[in-house]
Amino acid sequence: MADRILTLRELNRATLARQMLLKREAISVPQAVERLVGLQAQSASAPYVGLWTRLQDFGRDDLAMLIENRSIIKATLMRSTLHLFTTADYLLLRATLQPVLTQAFEAVLRDRAKGLDVDKMVAIAREFISEAPRSFAEITTMFTEKFPDADPGAMRYGVRTHLPLVQVPTQTEWSYPGNPKFILAEMWIGKTLPTEDNLKTLIFRYLAAFGPASVTDIQTWSGLPKLKETVENLKPELVIYRDEQKRELFDLPNIPLPDADTPAPECFLPEYDNLLLSHSKRTRVIADEYRSKVYLPGLRVAATLLVDGFVRGAWKVEKAKGTATLTIQPFDSLTSQNRAALTEEGEKLVRFVESSAKNHSVRFAD
Repeated sequence: MADRILTLRELNRATLARQMLLKREAISVPQAVERLVGLQAQSASAPYVGLWTRLQDFGRDDLAMLIENRSIIKATLMRSTLHLFTTADYLLLRATLQPVLTQAFEAVLRDRAKGLDVDKMVAIAREFISEAPRSFAEITTMFTEKFPDADPGAMRYGVRTHLPLVQVPTQTEWSYPGNPKFILAEMWIGKTLPTEDNLKTLIFRYLAAFGPASVTDIQTWSGLPKLKETVENLKPELVIYRDEQKRELFDLPNIPLPDADTPAPECFLPEYDNLLLSHSKRTRVIADEYRSKVYLPGLRVAATLLVDGFVRGAWKVEKAKGTATLTIQPFDSLTSQNRAALTEEGEKLVRFVESSAKNHSVRFAD
């Protein structure tokens, strides 16, 4: 029997449904974070906005309290980038994704890492950080004193990629400061980190959150290379589709696919949202002609808005003289109905992001 062909809109709606972007859902914050397999968190406010746009009646304290009681943590993992995870997921996935971090270190530093005794460096950093939470400025000072001739940047990156660390939250607006301190993950969590490989679980969790997807999609999201053979061995447990270009797509069985014409509400995504970073072929959510407006210099990813399920603009919030303004930059023409829906949703978002402002407004920068 031939594999079913999924149209672009069918892929779009399937992904949005799993990302809780067809409607806000009434589930707990930990359930949402686990369903998404973490929230990208280079920007401290991004996970808050990402949950606000996906969950019913989400408030800042709903996440802040979980961070404070250590149920949710911030650490480096997929693609060697910062994410928020439940503690349970971090313990489950950390060992499986260590190769991503090791490869990132080797790829970024190359010649700068030559002659660097990584094991010794990590052992020294572990002892230093076990004494008290440390900022990377403090870690750099320590390394410079001990190894004045070594590359401090290489040593810093070696610590980030080889030593399981958790950012220490503070009572700031978005739980984490601009210059954070780090603690050993096992000390913060109170458990020894497991060492077993859970690659099958990782792949299945990805498909549940982002599928149907190709092998290269899984590799793009996780940062793990050469997964073709692994996925090939899992085929008996998976459903196989193809996209309109005949690429093989994999999915979990018994997950229904929404109709292509399922309504998708206008909504706002934060900077670095994983919806825009977790597939090698990203046309299921963003047209190629808009990529340069979203994927910015310095590896930044713009805060975006979805209209009919696809990226159609960017947004930002600025505060001046007590007034917070959410500015919408459409990438193309929007209908009056689209603009009205975005204005209504934007007014709620700007009040969420800048709750202390005296006045709030939404404007379009056409």
